[in-house]
Amino acid sequence: MPLKTMMDEQPSLNLTPMLDIVFLLIIFFMVGSRFSELSDAEQRLDIEVPQVGTAAAATPAPAPRVIHIDREGAIEFGGDKLTVAELTDALRAARSEYPRLSVVVRGDGRTDLQNAAAVYSACLEAGVTDIGLAVRSSSERR
Repeated sequence: MPLKTMMDEQPSLNLTPMLDIVFLLIIFFMVGSRFSELSDAEQRLDIEVPQVGTAAAATPAPAPRVIHIDREGAIEFGGDKLTVAELTDALRAARSEYPRLSVVVRGDGRTDLQNAAAVYSACLEAGVTDIGLAVRSSSERR
């Protein structure tokens, strides 16, 4: 009967990866708690915020204004029928309220192209550069 002369190695557990993960978690929570302490410290400061006479509320950009051109070439803007010169003045007035005014031209497909060109020219003359054209896909046609 053969005798065993070598001893078997005992199984061992390598804890290095687990310790790495624990240290990373500790660092993560330390950094995270540091940010919350900064906001608390800012709230504890005794400061008086400067005052202004009047402050206007920040308003979102208005929706694009729509210019309608009917089949006969009549121009409607803001519910009023206008000439090209009146449209230019109305666009200047609207642009004075909001300098980055955007406009959508919505015309009848059977109107003369000259009417749309006149409206486009009026927009450019009023300083409006964000001009869109409302169209519909041919698959949506009735």
